[in-house]
Amino acid sequence: MPHSSAPAQLKESSASRDLIVATANLGKLREFRALLAGLPFNLISLAERGLPSPDETGSSFVANALLKARHAARLSGSAAVADDSGIEVPVLGGEPGILSARYAGMDGDDAANNAKLMRALDGLPPDRRGARYRCALVFLDAEDAVPLVTEASWEGVILETPRGSGGFGYDPYFYLPELQKTAAELSPELKNRLSHRGQAMQALRGALRRRFGEPRASEGER
Repeated sequence: MPHSSAPAQLKESSASRDLIVATANLGKLREFRALLAGLPFNLISLAERGLPSPDETGSSFVANALLKARHAARLSGSAAVADDSGIEVPVLGGEPGILSARYAGMDGDDAANNAKLMRALDGLPPDRRGARYRCALVFLDAEDAVPLVTEASWEGVILETPRGSGGFGYDPYFYLPELQKTAAELSPELKNRLSHRGQAMQALRGALRRRFGEPRASEGER
């Protein structure tokens, strides 16, 4: 279940301002923009600012998210938000875990990462192919600010063959028995509601709404 922690002193602001999303992953950036739409921020990625990504040296999802958010806030001088997320497979001792994006040694190479996961699970029956996506999100007003943190997870099963063309990462193999679909077969709207990142982002959105005021109405709400 998602949870959040926030500093006691809340900084009020109604004016739209830059929020640096500490990622170079276009799939993540699209999800951030969809899930935080209406809040008083202009979401800009590190790449759009021409800023480098940091080395992810943390030992947990939260530690890496905090590292990335502080890096983005320091270099940009703006508020920053970062996530660290990945997939854990219990039968593999929790791998790929925090190394999910570079499981095959090549950062962001989805095909190579999935191929390595398939080799690791080769021959295992469905009841031993359980997995969970995990996400940690960190928001910072400034580099030295007290972080706002939310976390969530999403349970599924790893298929032997991919299904669907949506999403990114391990989504084509991440099967949801209750829906009889993979994450890659879900509409973006449904995925954003159910996923690990969607759950963590909704918790973060609620905390940011309390801090910065009610969001502007979206086109669908007018």
